[in-house]
Amino acid sequence: MKLILTREVKGLGSAGDIVTVKDGYGRNFLIPSGTAITWSKGGETQIEGIKRARSVREIRDAEHANQVKATLEGALVTVKGRAGSEGRLFGSITDKEIVSAIKSATGIDLDRHKISTDGHIKKVGKHEVKATLHSNVVAQFSISVVAQ
Repeated sequence: MKLILTREVKGLGSAGDIVTVKDGYGRNFLIPSGTAITWSKGGETQIEGIKRARSVREIRDAEHANQVKATLEGALVTVKGRAGSEGRLFGSITDKEIVSAIKSATGIDLDRHKISTDGHIKKVGKHEVKATLHSNVVAQFSISVVAQ
């Protein structure tokens, strides 16, 4: 089965790649999860849009990754969330909210799949976050979660 990936799949490819997989894997996992779409001639135009969006977020090389790392580690990133009287959040802070806060604080547009935290962020305060920018460049910085 020929598919177009809409997101990066570890061990298979990145967004915009055309891959051939077994029918069951494509039909039962990749397509229902929104990770891939079936390949067609009309899908070629979608590939161009996916690749353009990926190139905006992509870190070009190790040197660029180190520049982004220095910016992230020096930035003050604040995420707002609804919290109760004891500082416990209603829900948790998502990777999407962290990426949005990074973009507003620094102007850097990261892929949310490159962000990792130590468990769920469910309390107000400072929390450590890691961003894998390149194969051997990982930025570790803190975010401040405040009550809304």
